[in-house]
Amino acid sequence: MPSSRRQFLTLGAVTVTAPLIVACSPPEGESTNADGPVPEKPAQPVTLNALDVAGNLQLTQGMIDDFVAKNGEVVTKVTYTKATAPELVGKIKAQQDAGRVDIDLVLTGVDGLAAGIDQGLWTPLLPAHAARLTGMQNYLPGAANMQKLAGDHGVTVTYYPSGPLIEYLPARVPDPPKNAQALLDYAKANPGAVQYARPSNSGPGRTLLMGLPYLLGDTDPKDPVNGWAKTWAYLKELDAQITLYPSSTSETMKNLANGSAKIIASTTGWDINPRVLGTVPKDARVGTLEGFHWVTDAHYAVIPKGVPADKQAALLLLLNWMLTPEQQAKAYDKGYFYPGPAIKDVPLSMAPAESQQAISEFGRPEYEQLIADNPLEVPLDAKALVAAFDRWDREIGGSKVKK
Repeated sequence: MPSSRRQFLTLGAVTVTAPLIVACSPPEGESTNADGPVPEKPAQPVTLNALDVAGNLQLTQGMIDDFVAKNGEVVTKVTYTKATAPELVGKIKAQQDAGRVDIDLVLTGVDGLAAGIDQGLWTPLLPAHAARLTGMQNYLPGAANMQKLAGDHGVTVTYYPSGPLIEYLPARVPDPPKNAQALLDYAKANPGAVQYARPSNSGPGRTLLMGLPYLLGDTDPKDPVNGWAKTWAYLKELDAQITLYPSSTSETMKNLANGSAKIIASTTGWDINPRVLGTVPKDARVGTLEGFHWVTDAHYAVIPKGVPADKQAALLLLLNWMLTPEQQAKAYDKGYFYPGPAIKDVPLSMAPAESQQAISEFGRPEYEQLIADNPLEVPLDAKALVAAFDRWDREIGGSKVKK
């Protein structure tokens, strides 16, 4: 998810923008021991610092704030900061190397999750704390498969089938491409008109990257190093028609609206939410390409290594709270990660009235059938995803990414 949608993210009064490495002492009585046993509850209420690199707070801040309001004996407040997914590893490593970890909770997409696993940044949560995370037993099948990507290191908190979809305005593209070759032909006939953002910082960009091997019939869609010959060749040919890769999905949405892009990579959430917000015209349409497979997506909560045991205790309580049906219903939001809930039996009727109204007006009835009728594929694992991002940056579009 969508990977990052920071311009759409509304933070509460507790948002902070101070430097993330702070040379200060913890509140009196708060444990700094990160290696000992994790108690059932913190010895006294703690303050938690959450970093969002996926736009996830748009879905979950209401869940977190509700937990704080109703569990004052566990958490006094949560402060929020935000960053891009490519910045995540550097921020966490700097704090860990300094011996002072001030980020207690990271909300991330597959990109940040994978990079952190690759660098060994995250505290293993499973199976050690499985008994405290009973909500995980109720995952939707797709969310359960996404959880496997996290291994022992994170908890899936939101989920959606994602894409890849193409999005366009029918007045400008009356006959949209129906397959990958037709999309390439359109790009050649209209240089600069087809656009997607840098995959390592864009849910739709990443989903397009991972969806092409299915569309093109590559030998191994799960092996970007040895199994994507057709995909890399296609991306290079498409690259010749692209003058600039935006650094975020939001830029592609704005470009679609202003006409500088005619067809962009999209997902269910990126289709619905920008139209709700008025960033993209309501009459924008989406389509799939022949051979379409969904590449699913999720957001994860991870705890950096070095977080004190008392804070880990509070975070485990918070995460299990977020996996209850009542809290998961908030993940419908305004279609940002449509549908959004990671667990079973959370119908739209449970969502806040504002969510129900937004999805009723801007959702697409065809999504239900598209989800039912097309295969759901798990994204690349951490190692393969890092390799795919690296090769794209080196060989495809890294030199054209907007700074």
